[in-house]
Amino acid sequence: MKKFLFLISVCAVCLSACKQYSNYERPDALTKGIDSLYRDSTRQYQVVKADTANFGNTPWKKVFTDAKLQTLIQKALDNNLDLQSAELTVQQSQAALKVARLAYYPTLSFNPQGTVSSWDFGKATKTYSFPINASWQIASFGKIRNTKKQAEANLELSKAYKQAARTSIIAGVANMYYTLQMLDEQLRTTKETVEIWKESVRTMELMKQAGMTNEAAIGQARANLIQLEASVPTLEQNIREVENALCLILNIPAEPIARNAFNADNFPASFSTGVPLQLLANRPDVHAAEMQLVSAFYNVNIARSSFYPSLTISGQAAWTNSAGNIVNPGKILATALASLTQPLFAQGQLKAQLKISKLQYENSLLQFRNTLLSAGNEVSNALTAYQTAILRQEATQKQVDELKKTLENTQMLFKHTNSTSYLETLTAQQSLIQAQLSLISDKFDKVQAVINLYQALGGGRES
Repeated sequence: MKKFLFLISVCAVCLSACKQYSNYERPDALTKGIDSLYRDSTRQYQVVKADTANFGNTPWKKVFTDAKLQTLIQKALDNNLDLQSAELTVQQSQAALKVARLAYYPTLSFNPQGTVSSWDFGKATKTYSFPINASWQIASFGKIRNTKKQAEANLELSKAYKQAARTSIIAGVANMYYTLQMLDEQLRTTKETVEIWKESVRTMELMKQAGMTNEAAIGQARANLIQLEASVPTLEQNIREVENALCLILNIPAEPIARNAFNADNFPASFSTGVPLQLLANRPDVHAAEMQLVSAFYNVNIARSSFYPSLTISGQAAWTNSAGNIVNPGKILATALASLTQPLFAQGQLKAQLKISKLQYENSLLQFRNTLLSAGNEVSNALTAYQTAILRQEATQKQVDELKKTLENTQMLFKHTNSTSYLETLTAQQSLIQAQLSLISDKFDKVQAVINLYQALGGGRES
């Protein structure tokens, strides 16, 4: 009867501990309404759609096809200190996971001892012992298992942080590279314009001598020329600063950066939103937030397991001559012990720790949902910015084409008729220059938007 009651008690304890062996599952309420996390900006435009999900999964070398840019990105991935630090964190997490897995195995220790004793300086007695101790925790009601699961989640968390650093580096290098190309294009256009205006000022000075214009018009033209000339060193300074910032990412001393001419036409014409959950799950920050939630989940299980007993078996085998009467030569002595440890007077502390673990889990759940919402907003903003940049580029290109025709007509009228003045020609020329600079800026905005979209989709993952 006593044995039967004991078995019933053990079964009751085991059943009450079943929660400690549960596995993490993503809460259903967490992703409720995920399809509306961001809006499809392509619906309002009649454009050909590219698969956004596939774009996020595209290797970075296929997205950024400029050979010099690829060299810079690879150098940054090889040399960047932040990425190296993230890799060390991954290795630490791998070591911690190995420690958690080894908890399933028994521990062994070897502790040899020896003594020499003499009574009243008589004949010395020598005793020795060469014990090997073993201890094995065979039942802890899920504590060892949940500790291992938590270590696995922490390893994935460190990998997500590393991937976030990797994605940020790829996007940062690409952004700075195209910024340099854009500044180069603006500098080239500005210098060409300076030469045109210098020639225009000389022409107006000759016209003044012939009585065809006045000093006020010449003064206005000179002022425009001075303004253009002043913008050249500013652009050169901007280029130098971006080069220095890029060198910092590359972990090299500041130096000029080799680059090709600006080309913003190597990207898709548009994107579709694809499957939202598939898009967002690839982001390292979303994955990291979920791994924090997983870690908190298993931490709750660990706190629950502290309420239940743990069974430990320990044993010792020793070659000794100190067991009872002195025996020479020594004999083998073996002992075994099984212990069941049940906390009795720490219930208040254990309950408080369980409550803390549950609150940490709830907080991780809120952080995960917030990360999902933020990720959806970033994808939505990047898609909208890309589509807007395309439309703005198309409109500015039409403006440039029209202003070129206007300038040609104005110059022709000035040469062959007296129906227009040279100042009108300069005005048309100035309007064209501004439109050309705006077109360069619009093209860069398109490139920047696609880089931001690639980063928002978690692109650049290790193969």
